Amino acid sequence: MIYTDTRDSSVKVDFKTAVMGGMNAKTGGLYIPTSFPKLESSFILKDPAPSFRDIAFNMAKPYVEGEIPDEDLTQIIQDAYPFTPKIVPTDSISYILELFHGPTCAFKDFGARFMARVMSYFNRSEKDNLHILVATSGDTGSAVGSAFHNVPGIDVTILYPEGKISPLQEKQLSTFTGNVRALKVNGTFDDCQKLVKTAFTDDALRGKLRLSSANSINIARLLPQSFYYMYAACYVRNRCVIDSKLKDPAIIMVVPSGNFGNLTSGLIAKEMGAPIAGFTAATNTNRTIPDWISTGDYNARPSVETFANAMDVGAPSNYERIKAMYSLDQVRSMFASYWTDNDGIMKAIKNCNDKTGYIIDPHGAIGYQAWEEIKAGGLNTCKKNDWKKPGLSPNLPEWAAKIDSKEAVGVILETASPAKFGQIVKDAINKDPAIPERLEQILRLPDQAVPMENDYDKFKEWLLANL
Repeated sequence: MIYTDTRDSSVKVDFKTAVMGGMNAKTGGLYIPTSFPKLESSFILKDPAPSFRDIAFNMAKPYVEGEIPDEDLTQIIQDAYPFTPKIVPTDSISYILELFHGPTCAFKDFGARFMARVMSYFNRSEKDNLHILVATSGDTGSAVGSAFHNVPGIDVTILYPEGKISPLQEKQLSTFTGNVRALKVNGTFDDCQKLVKTAFTDDALRGKLRLSSANSINIARLLPQSFYYMYAACYVRNRCVIDSKLKDPAIIMVVPSGNFGNLTSGLIAKEMGAPIAGFTAATNTNRTIPDWISTGDYNARPSVETFANAMDVGAPSNYERIKAMYSLDQVRSMFASYWTDNDGIMKAIKNCNDKTGYIIDPHGAIGYQAWEEIKAGGLNTCKKNDWKKPGLSPNLPEWAAKIDSKEAVGVILETASPAKFGQIVKDAINKDPAIPERLEQILRLPDQAVPMENDYDKFKEWLLANL
């Protein structure tokens, strides 16, 4: 498989180069496959649906062809995924895709664990350590830190905005030791991301350190997240015959979105043949992408702090990949978009619990509410909506007719355990979400995070002194 660059289509590199480099240091662009191979329809239409690991192997294979033998790829997948997604129906046409059953209780475990093992595989013959730099708005850092902890030959430096993530999320980040370090930056996620991106384009620094990325900038984080879209679509498609009597449902993936890596992974799954009719991009007050879909103008902006902090991204990196893959008209035909504010988030958590008994986290709650409004016919009147106000954006995707004809089902991605946002959830429903044992253990560990100013020269100085 050949990979190119979102900013220079003449660039042609292999998988190893794309993974180990993270992004193109010369252009600042992101790597993307030049094509998306289709899986055999006979595999996708199996009943019962293929297992998650089978799907992961078959989807990953063409992207690593000639670089990772099948036997090694099988071992990577088996080691990465001792857990699987779970799908919970809330009514006959609505499903919640639980992605928090990995070690750090967030969807990013799926991408980070695959990526860590691929990087370790490629790094076996290198003499110098590979240094991973990652900015996080919540769950990325802990997933990456956990995935790479004690992996030989690799160091990880995580940057997070101090005081702008949940206390439990910060505890997950600040307690790493050994080859994983956390820097608490006096700034926003966008500031953290800018420090990382500046480091990648600093030739002097790269001359001294081997650098790579581990958030959704890196193609090895993005590709494995497509596995659970295929898995969920195949599983739900088969189940619909019983739940809603639909033999060929229009499956709509409702995706809480911040840096838009997760949604881009869904697009990859669709390109590979997943039976997905379309997407709903659901976000918070950081509504850069919904505004772009509504107006045609992309305006990156400073991020705004919200209760759904993992989506507090004003300049989503994966806009570049989406724009490289599709025209704006194509995006509008595939996407509905929705955003809400903090009041809307709290109401959505309560609404979900009141109607279904399900306890949902703030990010999944936005997706839940988006789907509720779509089910209630919101797309029929969305053209009249003011895109500057919370709600569905004034864009009518081509799959909207499937809602009216009762041929559509929704799959809402629940991206993190509600326990990671315990106080917010309790304030909304007056109940404490259950805390998994693996999170309770982290609460007892001492903090190790290093304070860092939002200053690139000081950040660079720290890197050179400590790596």
